[in-house]
Amino acid sequence: MPVLTILPAGTTVEVAEGITILDALLAAEQKVPSKCGGEAKCGACHIFVTEGRKSVSKMQRVENERLDSLIGIGSRSRLACQTTIGSENVTVELLSFN
Repeated sequence: MPVLTILPAGTTVEVAEGITILDALLAAEQKVPSKCGGEAKCGACHIFVTEGRKSVSKMQRVENERLDSLIGIGSRSRLACQTTIGSENVTVELLSFN
């Protein structure tokens, strides 16, 4: 099973392959805002994938369009609700302005 590392706390949890990062974070009892029920409409679950980016799902158009409307995005930006974990370990950084 892949391991999800959550920064800045440094928490690590084993996760099932194919789970969204949002679901994994919520299962790990992390406070992550999500106002739209995982439909990529609000952008509140914006995170940075700092390691393991090749192991997560490719960005789809709806996610890309939502990220384009947000402030503070970068090349590591993803929406936790739209990003699924592959077979390798992934490290994400929760943003303090969420």
